Amino acid sequence: MALLDIDNLSVTFDTDDGPVYAVSELSLSIDRGQTLGIVGESGSGKSQTAFAIMGLLAGNGRTAGSVRFDGQELLTASKKQMNALRAHRIAMIFQDPMTSLNPYMRISDQMAEVLTLHQGMSKRDAVAEATHMLDAVRIPSAAERIRLFPHEFSGGMRQRVMIAMSLLCKPDLLIADEPTTALDVTVQAQIMNLLADLQREFDMATILITHDLGVVAGFCERVTVMYGSRVMEEGPTDPLFAKPTHPYTLGLLGAVPRIDDEDAQMTAIVGNPPNMADPPSGCPFHPRCDFAGDDCLTMPPLEPFAEGRARACRRPVEKIAP
Repeated sequence: MALLDIDNLSVTFDTDDGPVYAVSELSLSIDRGQTLGIVGESGSGKSQTAFAIMGLLAGNGRTAGSVRFDGQELLTASKKQMNALRAHRIAMIFQDPMTSLNPYMRISDQMAEVLTLHQGMSKRDAVAEATHMLDAVRIPSAAERIRLFPHEFSGGMRQRVMIAMSLLCKPDLLIADEPTTALDVTVQAQIMNLLADLQREFDMATILITHDLGVVAGFCERVTVMYGSRVMEEGPTDPLFAKPTHPYTLGLLGAVPRIDDEDAQMTAIVGNPPNMADPPSGCPFHPRCDFAGDDCLTMPPLEPFAEGRARACRRPVEKIAP
């Protein structure tokens, strides 16, 4: 049994302008110790999928389908049940560590609170364990710096604090939502190497949500490509990157600069992502797709086409491209 099994998940937000379809009929699973990357443009549904798993959707959000974690249904779980799971068995690293950390509380108090709540530790033992975890994420002089406030850390160090906080209870599943946002490339590499080391040490399942395809290529075993609230393509990382078959996946990879080929030209995907308050009929990518035809005006199902791979496209690249 998969650790996390999502079946036909949909997330809709009720607004004054009508419903906004954030996630539509999404299905995916992840096993213990596995790493899954979810990629796509802003507004594709990546973060809302994570918030649905965590039970942290905005008040106007509605869900349908199923999200099962270790056999337990999360979409119908009570607030008490979700509070028991969050941070303890499912943890999340949010996009912006400065707004995720309480600016009025010392790091020691914020981290100790997780352990006193979920592990029943005393405050002294919780601070000692939090200090040990700051050491594990390679924050220098952790015993002294744990008494500081968030604003006294750099952006990269705050991100390390968030990683340490999310790992305090050694969760079974870690969701990292853009964990390297606004960090320079050197710090990005350090953070991702750190996550990889900790993922192996704790045997966690990890979902990485990102725009950075290079980070996914170096970290994830499998990739799910989302666009317009739906899964466009999914499969093992190496085959998917080496031979993308969905036009959207091809466009994403074409927009990444290549340092191994001086003559390679970057290409842009013409147009803008869809307005999910008024989504296009059929495949959401067809208004921007160079290969689109009349058969794209109805949504193609996500179907397997090779070992471990699936796509939602009636006119895949290998059938159209010369």
